[in-house]
Amino acid sequence: MSQLPEPTVAISLTVKNTAEALDFYTKALGAKELYRMPKPDGGIFHAEFMIGNSLIYISDESPEWNAVAMPEGNTASCLFAINIEDCDQAFADASAAGATPLKQPKDEFWGVRTSMIKDPFGYRWNFNQKTEEVSPEEMEKRTQEFMNQA
Repeated sequence: MSQLPEPTVAISLTVKNTAEALDFYTKALGAKELYRMPKPDGGIFHAEFMIGNSLIYISDESPEWNAVAMPEGNTASCLFAINIEDCDQAFADASAAGATPLKQPKDEFWGVRTSMIKDPFGYRWNFNQKTEEVSPEEMEKRTQEFMNQA
């Protein structure tokens, strides 16, 4: 197990092949693997990795532990948002590593450039690059303008 303090809330992903997922997250998201606990059959009971300063757990599917991966082709209802310095580069790197592009990089009215991909395991990742500080008053104005266009 990692030597980091235990997080208050730990995110734990379940996939069919943790080794493959760790390789993807390293290439696509710049993850740093911290630990893996192998199974006798070559699979992985538990592993930990970091993206920036966030700790994420991951494991192979184990129905006996109530850990079931999403069926192939499905998309998770959750979204992981990563605050990064270069939205366009993160999007390009993830796409090149095999992610499915869901939303091209775009400047949003709330002062963030965003894009979104889906990884091969069904999880969605949003890349957020702060582009400007938006005051609460300006945010309210921009939100109203956005809602009026919808």
